[in-house]
Amino acid sequence: MVMGATHAMSGAVVGLAVADLLPTDWGGPTSTAETFAFAGVCAGAALLPDLDTNQSTVARSFGPISRALAAGIDTLSLGVYRVTKGRKDANRRGGHRTFTHTALFAIGLGAGISALVGQFGRPAIIVTLFFTLGLALRGLFGGWARDKGWLIVTAVSAFLSILTWQWFPDQVGSTGLGVAVALGCATHCLGDMITKEGVPFLAPFVPLGGRRWWELRLPSFLAIRAGGGFERAFLGPALTLVAVGLAVWAVDGAPEAITDALRNSVQTGGE
Repeated sequence: MVMGATHAMSGAVVGLAVADLLPTDWGGPTSTAETFAFAGVCAGAALLPDLDTNQSTVARSFGPISRALAAGIDTLSLGVYRVTKGRKDANRRGGHRTFTHTALFAIGLGAGISALVGQFGRPAIIVTLFFTLGLALRGLFGGWARDKGWLIVTAVSAFLSILTWQWFPDQVGSTGLGVAVALGCATHCLGDMITKEGVPFLAPFVPLGGRRWWELRLPSFLAIRAGGGFERAFLGPALTLVAVGLAVWAVDGAPEAITDALRNSVQTGGE
């Protein structure tokens, strides 16, 4: 599977990029703090689809709690697959890269988060932030998370969730958490689509040749090997550079300051 750090960084990139485009009525961020929180949630949610296997980064994030949850999601995913599979879909023993790697899961989870936030307010916000920011920590700072252990990651996640909640002062902004979660899940699937295995993103609604769980993937000559040299040497560093650039651009007043500096530099060079 694609490494957790790559998934998390791609989620951060998408979160930072969409934050500027999302209407405020949809929970679009209105400040630098909200933008970074939105991107952090998106980064963490970009690990959520791999909660269908105990071998993933997300399953190790919160110790026995996340491992037990991963086992349950694996069983649920396998059940959904068996109930909806087409006549030519293969029999499976595990649910990895099935239900949680679909558009249905991304949209359904995002809508569910928004509904919970609208119904329960602060508790739902804090729980969502706790899980997604904890996953973001595990994905973006994997070495630190391994060294400190899941108890420290859990404690830091709890602190960050309470702190970050202060950046979601109203219901409209808070429902944007659902959008960030859905985007993160979809970004994860996009990342897996460029690997040789692909993902059944349109399942189980779009049958093809007797299969409902066929995989969307790039042509074999373009597909990358998950965890391989291209991901480690190019894709991961490139996503990091883009994320840093977008983060700088997201700071209030930064676009104007950068534009003015470039204009002054051009004018000085032309004299």
